[in-house]
Amino acid sequence: MTSTQSAQNSTILETASEFDEIQEQFSTPQATHIQRHCQLDERYLGQRFDQIAAQLWDDFSREKIKSWISDGVLKINGQHVKPKNRSEGNETLTLDVKLEAQLFNQPENIALNIVYEDDAILVINKPVGMVVHPGAGNPSGTLVNALLYHYPQSRELARAGLVHRIDKDTSGLLVIAKTLEAQHALTRQLASKSVYRVYDLVCYGHIIAGGTVDAPIKRHPVERTKMAVVNGGKPAVTHYNVLQRFEYFSLVQAQLETGRTHQIRVHFAHMGHPLVGDQTYARLKLPKSIGIELTQYLQQLKRQALHARCLGLIHPVTGEEMRFEAEWPEDFSRLVQLLQQDAQSKGE
Repeated sequence: MTSTQSAQNSTILETASEFDEIQEQFSTPQATHIQRHCQLDERYLGQRFDQIAAQLWDDFSREKIKSWISDGVLKINGQHVKPKNRSEGNETLTLDVKLEAQLFNQPENIALNIVYEDDAILVINKPVGMVVHPGAGNPSGTLVNALLYHYPQSRELARAGLVHRIDKDTSGLLVIAKTLEAQHALTRQLASKSVYRVYDLVCYGHIIAGGTVDAPIKRHPVERTKMAVVNGGKPAVTHYNVLQRFEYFSLVQAQLETGRTHQIRVHFAHMGHPLVGDQTYARLKLPKSIGIELTQYLQQLKRQALHARCLGLIHPVTGEEMRFEAEWPEDFSRLVQLLQQDAQSKGE
């Protein structure tokens, strides 16, 4: 069964008094309490306890399991042991842990455009200009700050439940986990490349046909704020097809197979077709033959023309295949409209 949700029907969490009341009520949420119990048998003889627990409770990461054993909240026969200790095939494993705060950023009452939500996941349509995670130069006003306000329990999760990111000036869909189990499941899906992520973009140049860019990416060796295609970088694969061609530009759809920082922007710049509006990987190119209105719009466009249009995933609890879509934001839609009008005026 497939579930499809459009951002046109999304819910907006506004900065209204009702949310102030909710925040006051849950500002100090009760910690999530996880309890598990298992009696081992001879099948586990000789195996390490961290490996055993990771097999039994695979909804948690092995690193988390290992830390719980080391911290003594996951006990073997009621005793605190080392993760590498090995089983005799008859022990009792008992997990009893209250999740502690992983983040100490401040909650902020920032509106969220919610496309879908249930007890396990949250899908949002991120606007242009919103930073996903606090960092140098962006200590507040981020998606994480908003999540901590609307969902105080997210403080217990690494990165407030984030499993992937999109750039500040890229708009579109993001999935966020609301539980530790969901975060682990979604992270595994991303690692296995089963999460479907499709972006719409406008780039410079007339691209003839679709294809695949398979080029490793790592930090630029000289300009450290940039990424680059560099031998020895992490594998990066982007598939693309052309939606519409113009004389000097192309409207393209790109699907990520991997998720490296700035991947689409770097790959298209590497192809010689940098994204329109990209302040990092492109220089403003204004062909003399385009119209005045399009020229003026390109001159004032200060963000890369990139929108995370589609997101597909398997629900971490129900196993349902889910697909979400977010329509183009106004600035992206206007850019395409002007390109089409300019092409029509020339009889293209």
